[in-house]
Parts: sequence; C-alpha cells; structure tokens
Amino acid sequence: MKLFSRFMPSSGMRQVPKSVTIHAVLLAYTVIALFPIVVVVINAFKERRAIFRDPLGLPDSSSFTLVGFEQVLLRSDFGLYSWNSLIVTIVAVGLVLLLGAMSAWALTEYKFKGNLLITFLFAMGIMIPIRLGTVSILSLMVNLNLVNTLTALVLVYIAQGLPLAVYILSEFVRTIPKELTEAARCDSVSEYKIFFCVILPLLKPAMATVAVFTMIPIWNDLWFPLILAPGEETRTITLGVQQFVGQYVTDWNSVLSALTLAIVPVLILYTIFSRQLIRGLTSGAVK
Repeated sequence: MKLFSRFMPSSGMRQVPKSVTIHAVLLAYTVIALFPIVVVVINAFKERRAIFRDPLGLPDSSSFTLVGFEQVLLRSDFGLYSWNSLIVTIVAVGLVLLLGAMSAWALTEYKFKGNLLITFLFAMGIMIPIRLGTVSILSLMVNLNLVNTLTALVLVYIAQGLPLAVYILSEFVRTIPKELTEAARCDSVSEYKIFFCVILPLLKPAMATVAVFTMIPIWNDLWFPLILAPGEETRTITLGVQQFVGQYVTDWNSVLSALTLAIVPVLILYTIFSRQLIRGLTSGAVK
C-alpha cells in the first residue's frame, strides 16, 4: 500500500488542474464580456476613418479626437436624458428593494390563505418576459394618462424587477434565525419595527445583489422608453442616442461617445455596490 501511495497524486495536486481550469474559464468569460465595452470606449476617441480602418487599434496623435463628445453635448440635451435615466433607475430600484423585501418577509414569515398562489405568480413573473404584455401595458398607460411620463417607466420597471427581487430576498429571509423575531415579539416590538430594525439591516448584502441585477436592465433598456416615453422631455439615454442613428448616415463618433458617457454612471454605481454584491453572492452560495 505504501508503494502505491507514493505514485498516487495527492489531493492538493488534484485540485490544481481544476482550479486552473475554473480560473481560465472565468478569465475567458471576463474578456468576452469586457471586449465590446473596450471597443466602444477606444473608438469613441477616434476619427471616423480610423474607426473603420482599425477598430481594435488604440487612438494615437493622428486619430485622436473629441468631436463625438462635443456633438453629443452640443447637439443633444444629453444632461436631460441622463437625468431622466437616473431618476427612473433610482426610484424604480428603490421601490423594487423596499416592496421586494416587504413581500419576501410577508410570504416567508406569515402563513395565510393565498400564500402559495402569490408565490407562484411571482415565479411566473420571472419566467414570462414582461415585453409580451407591451400592448396591454401601453393601453393601460393610455387609459391612465401616463404616456410620455417617467411615472409610466417607473411602474413598468417595478413590475419587471419585483419577481426576481422577491425570489432572491425570500431565500435570504429564510436564513435569518427565528430567535431574533421571537425575542423582539417577546419585548412587545411591533411587526413594522421588527421588519425595519431587525430584518432589513440583515438583508443589505442580498439587497445590493438585487439592486445591481435590477439597475443594469433598467439603465440599458430601449424598448419601454421607445413605447411609453418617446417625448423629448422624457427621453432616456438609450433613446437619446438613437437620434444620431440615421436611415442612411450614422454619426458613429457621436453614438460611441454617447454610449461611453452612458457607461460611466453604471460603473460608479457598480463600484459603490461591488463589495455588498460579492457578499450577497457569497452568502447565497454558502447558505
């Protein structure tokens, strides 16, 4: 047995190839995910001819230009578009987090008639894309006189993000020890105070995860702003970029510059929530 054990690879040696494979796959996925962003950013600082001549090349002294950014800031109301996107994203994400946490707490903590049905409906909301109901949503917004308003976008994005938020937060609520809530009830603490003072602080990592997963689709969405809020005063960034895309001629410098400016707020928000996001994903994996 000792003779065979000398030639058998140890557990540490067996783990090395597996670890290298996992890191290689993750690195490849990272490169694939970042490649389009890098291409957009480097071409935003290049002349039109340089973009088509060498799209993967870095800008140099002969091809570097800021004409795209100048056109975006001078020819369009980019500040208003950014403000609209920011308002819609912050309000929608905030309400998704609040309503999602409350719904997850109610469905997990309390047993009542219709509990299973409501949980099933939220699950259906994850499986069925909300865009399938675009015609009905547009008809509803017309009847409510909400077309060309940011309120219409906020309501749609809440409905879009709430099912996934409830699902993720429910899993975290189940991991909270029952002794915490039982001790609070023994001290005559109200249910509202238990939720806001005991449960909500414990859900911060999970809420950061939900915030990132909800924020990015809202910020990048073009469909619902085009359908529900195409007016000049209610345009978002993604819809505002479309004015530089013509039927016959496209101002690629302006398009790439606008997309580059649109990436910046997402990167800032992701940097702020990155630590909480990692904690939420790690906690979810461990639990």
